[in-house]
Amino acid sequence: MDTVPLHTYFDGIKQEIILAFRFWTLTTAFVVAFGAAPANLAADGFAGPYLAARQASSVYDFDAAARYYARANLADPSDIQLMERAAISFFALGEVARSAQFSELLETAGQRDSQISNLVLATSLSAQGDWATLQSRFGSGQRSGPLTQELMQAWVLSAQGNQAAANDVFDALAQNNSMQPFAIYHKALSLALAGEDRQALTLLQSDGARMLMLRPRAIRLRAELLGRLSERQAALELLNLATQGQTADPASSALAALLKSGQSIALTEFKTPQQGIAEVFFNLAQALRNEAEPDLLLLYARAAVHLDPTHTDALLILAQVLEDLEQYDLAVDAYAQVLPTNPLYTAAEIGRADALQSAGKLDLSIDVLQDLAQKSTDNHDVMSALGDALRRADRFEDSAIAYSRAIELTSPKDPSAWFLYYVRAIAYERTGQWPQAEADFRRALELNPGQPQALNYLGYSLVQKQMKLDEALSMIQRAVAASPDSGYIIDSLGWVLYKLGRYDEAVPYMVRAAELMPIDPVVNDHLGDVLWAVGREREARFQWRRSLSFVNYGSAAEQVDPDRLRRKLDVGLDDVLANEGSPPLQRDVEP
Repeated sequence: MDTVPLHTYFDGIKQEIILAFRFWTLTTAFVVAFGAAPANLAADGFAGPYLAARQASSVYDFDAAARYYARANLADPSDIQLMERAAISFFALGEVARSAQFSELLETAGQRDSQISNLVLATSLSAQGDWATLQSRFGSGQRSGPLTQELMQAWVLSAQGNQAAANDVFDALAQNNSMQPFAIYHKALSLALAGEDRQALTLLQSDGARMLMLRPRAIRLRAELLGRLSERQAALELLNLATQGQTADPASSALAALLKSGQSIALTEFKTPQQGIAEVFFNLAQALRNEAEPDLLLLYARAAVHLDPTHTDALLILAQVLEDLEQYDLAVDAYAQVLPTNPLYTAAEIGRADALQSAGKLDLSIDVLQDLAQKSTDNHDVMSALGDALRRADRFEDSAIAYSRAIELTSPKDPSAWFLYYVRAIAYERTGQWPQAEADFRRALELNPGQPQALNYLGYSLVQKQMKLDEALSMIQRAVAASPDSGYIIDSLGWVLYKLGRYDEAVPYMVRAAELMPIDPVVNDHLGDVLWAVGREREARFQWRRSLSFVNYGSAAEQVDPDRLRRKLDVGLDDVLANEGSPPLQRDVEP
């Protein structure tokens, strides 16, 4: 068949899936989706938990939402909306058993068409291996959503030993062009689990499976089947072709090593029907990763991980979605489920460290990365991540050491190494090692000429040190041209013009920087100085007051001295400069 972009396969099912779960929301859209608030809102024991649950839902606090919806349901056990919201919240939290309890309550109340409850119960029953009950649910018309219904039904038949009937379901689904790759892939996977390696491989090599076979997990499955059929060289060639021009993923590298060793090959990622069904949910989450809302992706990822806790790719999607929703502690827990023996363990630990940083637990993040660095001293990504964490903690000397190790592990001609030199330069600059810092900034610009961050930082530093001001001005002008909407860079241009005594020219740039960064204390302080220099003293004092009010805002606050701001407000900039022994303003300098 003709080669078709992978996303076109998903376009046919994307809207159907999203619409089918249109009620899936844990935000304030509950009011829109379910109508007005329950009539008994003022009832004793109900209003508090209900409102608390709504508030928790609006910020994706799944734990609080689940507990409060459960309490509200106790106050009004007949409210169907509360049952469904509790089921959703517990499922999002990963507490599938509790979610199943509320889903069963929904069905007892007559709500047998709730797709969330059907999905929850299908996931729960699959995990228990209760295939008979699950099959009977399918037979009674209880659906868990498009695509998942047919694929799960086929998997249930396969799990019961009725592979012929399972094949019929897969084949029928494959008649739908948009679902064909999924159907062929899962049919091949079920055949492999049934010991039909040759049939499975033939399907994976067919045109109908071609586009889905670009996915790393499918490639590894095909390579494992080739290895099991004593076609190891073909398996290695497949892995090499799949990673041509890029670094192989750790799992593929581990499989290649196993193939070369001559050891027996087992299906490493697919051993049970539950893992096959987990793959269904993972495929959906992966297909919709950049299309659907994160809370919908969370539903699929939770289902996949519940059915296969070893599914590392699903765990990583789950963790990343939780980070997108700013549920960092839950993301940390998801990353922590990846075992040290897993090839993706290092990537997961780096992700866990990032999530800890986002949660404000920088010291714990550093502990994770330092422990990882001891185990992976030759891993460039680990040393780079450790350097970043130490730099954020203002441990600049330690960060420079980590960056130096990362640079040692990087090809000197690798253009991406510019960032390592750039951040090490910052560490050197902050520890007073200016010659080393300047050398690294210039090396970064050799590797990435015109990079605005490097141009700006070097140019600004030269201005602050009153060195090579003409070159500094040229650098910052180039940075502004490359990044015209960056408040920091425009501030630097205004500041270098101010330092050169070109006060009138500096004003519009400083005003623009303040428009872009209205609550940044450094920018407001700089604007005040520039306005004072052109005689606009009342406006200057207004900006200094603004800077003082923002002095605790963000990381830039550490660059502003509140006592100096107060002195400028009291006596003006000229007297402050004189008392500091600094050069006076050069109001007679011509541009």
